[in-house]
Amino acid sequence: MSKSHSFQKIGLTGKPGSKAAMETVAALGDQLIADGKDVFIPRRHHEEVKVAGVQEVVFEELGDTCDLVIVVGGDGSMLKTARELVDSRVPLLGINRGHLGFLTDIRPTEIETRVPPILAGDYTLEHRFLLFAEVYRQDQMIGSSRAVNDVVLYPGEIARMLSFELYMDNQFVYSQRSDGLIVSTPTGSTAYALSGGGPIMAPETDSMVLVPMCPHTLTSRPIAVNRRRIIDLVISETNPHTPQLSCDGQEIISLMPGDRIRIKQYPIEMRLVHPLDYDYFEVLRSKLNWGQKL
Repeated sequence: MSKSHSFQKIGLTGKPGSKAAMETVAALGDQLIADGKDVFIPRRHHEEVKVAGVQEVVFEELGDTCDLVIVVGGDGSMLKTARELVDSRVPLLGINRGHLGFLTDIRPTEIETRVPPILAGDYTLEHRFLLFAEVYRQDQMIGSSRAVNDVVLYPGEIARMLSFELYMDNQFVYSQRSDGLIVSTPTGSTAYALSGGGPIMAPETDSMVLVPMCPHTLTSRPIAVNRRRIIDLVISETNPHTPQLSCDGQEIISLMPGDRIRIKQYPIEMRLVHPLDYDYFEVLRSKLNWGQKL
């Protein structure tokens, strides 16, 4: 198999405040420096990572500075890094110091054996699309955010139902009373949408899925649509409370009755680096405890 592009300028980032993640960042930094790589870390890590020869940069410049960014942590760390660096188109590689780790392939104990071949060009590159949510109030945009996993509309209060209307490409689909709606990418189909009864979508699936949360009708079911569709959610004027919009569970936008949320595909895709032996369905078997082959 022919080699892909090798990497020389390597960015390292991890979950701030996590001792385990920072220890792995430091160990990986030492290894990469010894291998003759140019290593960069965000300035926000400079108190937690002490590695001779590592260069500090502003986090937002990490993608433009490096050929590859290695993310140490769980899926949450990868989601945040991907959202913030996606415009630079820098490839991302995940080292799992979290829990499930659907987006972080390599265990800390595998770093010495699995990272060097990737840096030398033995890897596969996968593209995954993101969503982009915009919130309009009286036709004025008041907030926006990218999302790798999902955009979630929810009431903002426990045990409160939410009324809203759903449109696709300006065509009315339905009115709904529920605990909210999850709009998920294939990447996010194994996250909140899965817990809400949505389907697992392979990463290459060219669709997003809309999963109602506890709808007040038995006929409201998840809907899979082409990712190029434009989704509009209009909050009912009669809602007695203040709903919220969540992007990847990390970016929160407060809403008011009458607000309109527009969700569409983000124009730039995330680029994920995997070892050559990466197998998505093996990941599912491992993370979801599926039965093994008979």
